[in-house]
Amino acid sequence: MHRILLLIAILMPIISCSPDKPEMVKVGTIQDNEYEPSEWGRIYPLEYESWLKTKEMRTPGLSKYKKGWDTDNIIWDKLSEFPYMAILFNGMGFGIEYNEPRGHYYMRKDQDEIDQSRTKAGGVCLNCKSPYMDSLTKIYGKDFYSMPWKDAISKIPVKHKDLGASCMDCHDNKTMDLKTNRIAFQEGIAKLSKKDFSRQEKRILVCAQCHVTYNIPKNDKGQSIGLVHPWDESSWGNISIENIIKQIKNNPSYLEWKQTVTGFKLGFIRHPEFELFTKQSVHFNAGLACADCHMPYKRVGSSKISDHNLMSPIKDNLKACVTCHPKSEERLKNQVLEIQNCVVSLLNRAGYATATVAKLFETANKQIEQGKKIDMAFYDSAKDFYLEAFYRAIYIGAENSVGFHNSSESSRILGDSIAFASKAESLLRQALTKASIDIPKDLPLELSKYLKERGTKKLNFKPEQEVKDPYKNQEKLIPDDIKGIQ
Repeated sequence: MHRILLLIAILMPIISCSPDKPEMVKVGTIQDNEYEPSEWGRIYPLEYESWLKTKEMRTPGLSKYKKGWDTDNIIWDKLSEFPYMAILFNGMGFGIEYNEPRGHYYMRKDQDEIDQSRTKAGGVCLNCKSPYMDSLTKIYGKDFYSMPWKDAISKIPVKHKDLGASCMDCHDNKTMDLKTNRIAFQEGIAKLSKKDFSRQEKRILVCAQCHVTYNIPKNDKGQSIGLVHPWDESSWGNISIENIIKQIKNNPSYLEWKQTVTGFKLGFIRHPEFELFTKQSVHFNAGLACADCHMPYKRVGSSKISDHNLMSPIKDNLKACVTCHPKSEERLKNQVLEIQNCVVSLLNRAGYATATVAKLFETANKQIEQGKKIDMAFYDSAKDFYLEAFYRAIYIGAENSVGFHNSSESSRILGDSIAFASKAESLLRQALTKASIDIPKDLPLELSKYLKERGTKKLNFKPEQEVKDPYKNQEKLIPDDIKGIQ
């Protein structure tokens, strides 16, 4: 009896300090085609709560080049940041209002708040913005692509009219396995000659559903008839800018708009994060996925979750980076900044060089209209080089990492853009000189003409937002008086 009492006395402290008996995670059921995130949140509350935080503003000053949706409440106008874009995009909605993105929570809301010239393509504009896109195309067929914007929006249930990317876009409701939910994207991936994907590769694909470039084919009436990714002849890990340009050039239906300054019908390139990152970048070759950096694992109490509060790592104090890089936060941030400084310098160089050629074509076209005879062999050759420069410059300009996703490829692309623009300018100047047309050494860009009173909001240039060459070389090539910004 004494031995039993002694044993109880010894065990009592141990028993009283032991944790509560572990309970199994409660598993519920998520119905098929469940669009409502809060329903998924009943089963996965921690992930849902972190996803909700995407609507919150970020701390200002953490990123030099991607200000986005910060607590300073400033809307960052990309046409003010990079004024040459006002020339290159004049003739389409991006030349009227083009802002730095606010984040995933606002992806659908932004479409209603931006100048409506940006939604002229119709229902196809919902492809990356609403989880209802595929169900609506199944109901209405390809007519949904060209359906007027307001009509297309009205087809979304009122409750979810403003809903952007949701849980069902990335997860299977039964198993939580990663999946894709965009038919057009699945058709694009099929072009890359790869069928089986690892879980890590799927952590790239779910993001790539929207963070890719695409073209909107048009019929002879200018109506949208589809959405395609220009990846023919490409492969997994090798979607090059050269091949993207080739696809645009070889498909007349991909020419979506007419550039006012040159009069050329052009294609377009949109946020090609997937293409640039997977083009043999350092982190891609190391086996990393988008989610490793933008949705890092974190501890919430005793649980470990993937953080669904998506943002740039630099706006999250590089928490994702220090997992692999044993450096101080300051050293890592300086490294990121050096990469982006280099890319911004080249981007300005390529953009202004291409814009100069566009203005030179404007001059040539006016002379032709007035009856001047210009050597069209020179003209056509200059046009081809101009297109090569244009698509490269806007490719890196549209990519959201300011080159960080693949710094070497970004620099290569921009270097080639500068070279092609230089060749185009040389050929066009020769053609004009042969026609006895005098061209000034520094061609005025007249930027204020393209930056003033844009669209229904009458937007104007914001000089405090201009992103200038961090090395101060661009201003030596094209001084402010030649830019013509007032």
